[in-house]
Amino acid sequence: MMLDIVSPPIEKISRRGVLKTLGLVGSFVLAAPVMSRQALAAYTTGADKMPHGTVADPRVFVAIAPDGIVTILAHRAEMGTGVRTSLPMIVADEMEADWSRVHVKQAPGDEVKYGNQDTDGSRSTRHYLMPMRQIGAAARTMLEAAAAKRWGVSVSAVRAENHEVIHAASGRRLGFGDLAADAAAQPVPAIDGLQLKDPKQFRYIGTGKVSIVDLHGITTGTAQYGADVRLPGMKYAVIARPPVVGGKATSFEPDAALRVPGVEKVMKVQGWPWPSKFMPLGGVAVIARNTGAAIKGRDALKVDWDDGPNASYDSIAYRAGLEDAVRKPGKVVRNNGDVDAALKRADKVVVGEYYVPHLAHVSMEPPVATAHVADGKAEIWAPVQSPGGTREDVAKMLGIPIENVTVNVTLLGGGFGRKSKCDFALEAAWLSREIGAPVKLQWTREDDIRHDFLHTVSAERIEAGLDSSGKVIAWRHRSAAPTIASTFAAGARNQAPFELGMGLVDMPFEIANIRCENPQAVAHTRIGWFRSVSNIPHAFAVQSMVGELAHASGRDQKDMLLELIGTPRIVTMNGSVKDPWNYGEPLDSYPIDTARLRRVVEFVADKAGWGRSVPKGHGLGIAVHRSFVSYIATVIEVAVDDKGKLSVPRVDTAIDCGTFVNPERIQSQLEGAAIMGLSLAKHGEVTFRNGRVQQKNFDDFPVVRIDEAPLVTNVHIVPTNGDTPPSGVGEPGVPPFAPALVNAIFAATGKRIRSLPIGKQLEA
Repeated sequence: MMLDIVSPPIEKISRRGVLKTLGLVGSFVLAAPVMSRQALAAYTTGADKMPHGTVADPRVFVAIAPDGIVTILAHRAEMGTGVRTSLPMIVADEMEADWSRVHVKQAPGDEVKYGNQDTDGSRSTRHYLMPMRQIGAAARTMLEAAAAKRWGVSVSAVRAENHEVIHAASGRRLGFGDLAADAAAQPVPAIDGLQLKDPKQFRYIGTGKVSIVDLHGITTGTAQYGADVRLPGMKYAVIARPPVVGGKATSFEPDAALRVPGVEKVMKVQGWPWPSKFMPLGGVAVIARNTGAAIKGRDALKVDWDDGPNASYDSIAYRAGLEDAVRKPGKVVRNNGDVDAALKRADKVVVGEYYVPHLAHVSMEPPVATAHVADGKAEIWAPVQSPGGTREDVAKMLGIPIENVTVNVTLLGGGFGRKSKCDFALEAAWLSREIGAPVKLQWTREDDIRHDFLHTVSAERIEAGLDSSGKVIAWRHRSAAPTIASTFAAGARNQAPFELGMGLVDMPFEIANIRCENPQAVAHTRIGWFRSVSNIPHAFAVQSMVGELAHASGRDQKDMLLELIGTPRIVTMNGSVKDPWNYGEPLDSYPIDTARLRRVVEFVADKAGWGRSVPKGHGLGIAVHRSFVSYIATVIEVAVDDKGKLSVPRVDTAIDCGTFVNPERIQSQLEGAAIMGLSLAKHGEVTFRNGRVQQKNFDDFPVVRIDEAPLVTNVHIVPTNGDTPPSGVGEPGVPPFAPALVNAIFAATGKRIRSLPIGKQLEA
C-alpha cells in the first residue's frame, strides 16, 4: 500500500495516498484525520440519548497482563466496517500501547456494563471516538501514576511511551506488564481532568497503517462466524416459515421428513401475531443431526398454510396504488412559501415520478444462531448487530431475568441492517428450550430473501417550477412508502420522522417555495432498516430531478446542482418541519452545512475530471447527498453499447466525514458501496404475488459479479482543518450512486431511467 498524504488547505470549508494494484483498484486520498484537543472538547453527540448511553471506564474495557499483553474489549459488532479494530485502536493509541502487543476481545451483550451496543446508523466512530480516547487516556494516566509512586517522583516527571513508562531524568523504564497490578489499584481519573494526546503524537489513528485485527483469521478461514459455532450435543434445525407475513401453519404431515436419514424431530414453532417487532414468524421446524439433513427433511414436509390478511399482496397492483397516491395531496411534512402559487406562475414545470422496489439485504452470510437454554439460563452465539437488544428480547421471550442471558457475538458476514433484527436468535432460543438441547438454527439463502425485513418500496413524485431565466422557484416532493414503524405497531401508515429526515424534509436546496408531502401507505410485509434506509429512494428522486432540470434548462449537471444547493449557509427548518430529525445528533455539532455540500461536489468533480471528453456511448453523471451527517458526492462514467449493454468504466466518490480514524476502512466501505449501489440499481427487486415473495436466490435476485463491477473506483477523502466532529461512513456511499448512474446513462443515451431496477430498460 502506498499512501499519498495530502496537506489540508487552510480554509473554513470543512472535512474531514494512492493505493494501486494493477492499475484497476483506483485511488485513495488521505488527509488530515484528527481533531485538535480543543475542538474535541467542544462538540457533543447524540450518544448519551441512545439506550444506556456510553461508558468510558478503563476498568471495563482494558486489561493488562503481567507479561505486558494489553487486552481491549470491542463492544460493537464487526461486519466489515473495521469497528473491531478502530475502537480498540483509539484506546491503544491514547494509552501509548504497542499495537503488536494488543489483543482484541469481543464483548458480550451487556449494555449496562458497556454502554449502547447497536452497531447501526453509522454511529460507532462518531459516538465513541471521545469515550475511547478517554478510556485510553485514563489507562495511561493510571500507569504513569503507578510508576511515579514506585519511583517516588512527581507524576509530571514521567511519561508513557510505546508500552513503557519512562522517567527521563534517571533513564528508568517500566513496562506496562510490570505496572499492571499497581496501575489497577489507582483511582480512575475524572474525565474532566484527563490530558488527551496531541494529535501530532498519534501512532495509529488516522494513519491507515493498521490492518484489521481479523485479517489473518478471515484470510485463512479460522475466524469464527455464526455458522462456525459447535457445541457438545448440539442439534441442527431449519424452519418452514409461513410464506405470507401474518400467516400460520394449520396442519403438517411429518412422516416424509422423518424418513430422511439424520432427521430426529419435526415440531410446530410458535409464531407471534404480526406486527410484533422481531418475534419469530412461526412455522414448522425440522431438527436433525446436521444442517443438510434438516434441509432435506424440510423439503419433504407437507404443510397447509392459512395465509392471513396479506394473502392478496401483489407488487404490480401495489405499485399502481403508490403512484396514484403521489399524484394527490398527502400529509404536509414540510412547507416553505407558497408552492401552489409558484408552480402556477412558473414558466416551465418539470415533473418526475420515480420508483424504487422492495430490496433484500442478501448479506453474504445468511442469518444463523446457536442457542443453549437450560436451568433457567440462556446462552446465544450469533452474528447480531445489537447484542444488547438481542439479550433483552431473548429474556423477555423466555420469561427469565436478563442477567441469565448471555449473548456472544461472532463475526458478521455482512449485515446491512438485517442483523439488527434478532428473530433468528429468538428462534434458536425457543427451539433449544423446547427440545432441551443446544440448537443451531440455520437460514438458507431462500429463507433470507423470502422472510427478510425488506427495504421499503417507494413511489416519489417531484414537481419543479422554473422561471423564464431557468431558476427553480418551486419544489413539491411527494413520497409514499410503507414505514418501518409498521414492524412495531399496527396501523402505522405514514413515514416516521426519522424516515422523513433522510433526504426528504431536510433537502437543502435554496428554493423559496418548497413543500414535502407524505401520502399514506399500508405495509403488507416486514419492513426493516437497510443500508442507508430511506435515503435511497429520496436521493434517487431528488438527484435524478436535478439531472432532469439541467436538461430542461440547457445547463450542465454539476452547475445545476451547485445552483440548487445555493449559497454557503447553515440550513434551518424555521418551523417548516414539525418533527425535524438529524440522525439523533445535535444540530449545534452537526448542522446541515451547504458549504460542505458544495465542497464535496466541487471536490469530486475535480478529481473525476468533470467535463472531460468521453467516447461515443459514454456519459458522466453526478449526484450528492447528506446522510448520517456526512456529505458524499459521486461521479460515474458509464458506457452503453448499441445493444443496450451497460458497463461502468469509472466511479469517483468523495466523502466529507469530518475527523476519521481508519482511512483504509473508509476506502473499503465506499468501494463496497459502489458495488452494492450498482447491484441494487441494475438488478435489485423483490416482488410479491399472492402475498408471497417471488425471488429466492441469486439467480433471480442477482448481485453484480466481477465482470459487471466498476473497472476503477476512486475514493477521495475531503481534507479538513481539524475542527469537525466525526460522522458516518458505512452507509452514506449508497444513496448518491443510483442517481449518478441514471444521470450518466441519460448523458450517454438520452434515455431517462426513473424506475429501478434498470434491468432491460436499455436494451434496443
